[in-house]
Amino acid sequence: MPPISLLTDFGLKDTYVGQMKAAILRVAPGVDLVDLTHEVPAQDVKAGAFLLWSAVEAFPEGSLHLAVVDPGVGSTRRAVAARTRRGDVLVGPDNGLLVPALEQLGGLAAAVELTEPEYWGPKQSRTFHGRDVFAPAVGHLAAGVPLERLGRTLHHLERPISFPPPREEDGCPVGEVLHVDTYGNLITNLPGAVLPARFRVHIGSKVIEDAPHAHYQVVASGEPLSLVGSAGLLEVSVRDGSAAQELGASRGARVRIEPR
Repeated sequence: MPPISLLTDFGLKDTYVGQMKAAILRVAPGVDLVDLTHEVPAQDVKAGAFLLWSAVEAFPEGSLHLAVVDPGVGSTRRAVAARTRRGDVLVGPDNGLLVPALEQLGGLAAAVELTEPEYWGPKQSRTFHGRDVFAPAVGHLAAGVPLERLGRTLHHLERPISFPPPREEDGCPVGEVLHVDTYGNLITNLPGAVLPARFRVHIGSKVIEDAPHAHYQVVASGEPLSLVGSAGLLEVSVRDGSAAQELGASRGARVRIEPR
């Protein structure tokens, strides 16, 4: 059976993650479950979409990905499963959460709305589709049920979320912070491929010289630096500290690159 990744905003204080895993294992006992994160900020679909996008490419082709950041649970928003052109399947709410990851894996090949109760769980609530609809569907997919049997065919997913592309101002690349990670690193929307060989980084009132840096220890403790991180995007960091705190920056902060 393919591995299943899990991403939610449930946190770990309650039993929600455990119940969702139990619903998968009820259908597909023995499947490998990989926790990406359950600490997406509550109801922050955009943050969840970025984290899912940043992780799915590391998995083997044909993996299953269950993502639940679902402030519209119980409403008219659709519950969906979507196969990518690479062969992976993503399951979750149709609120934009899945779309960046879907595009990262080659785009949409096929999708269904999860309308067949045969593939839902034995208990139904209007507030916990992660356990009652999404998790059983993923379990059935892992057990070999074809995607098309889970519900009615869809030809597109909703796309209320997209990451803003970099732009150019006066010959200089300009982007913004997409995500602040656990360490306070500021991850931008500037791919390493669009950056000049050497440059300065302007963020707020701070100017970071001699970028890109090779690693965190090329500057003194407490000093800012900028490098291309594991997602292939430019990051702004502070050695032994938090760039978000030290620079007073957060998601959406403007980042300007000055070639040298």
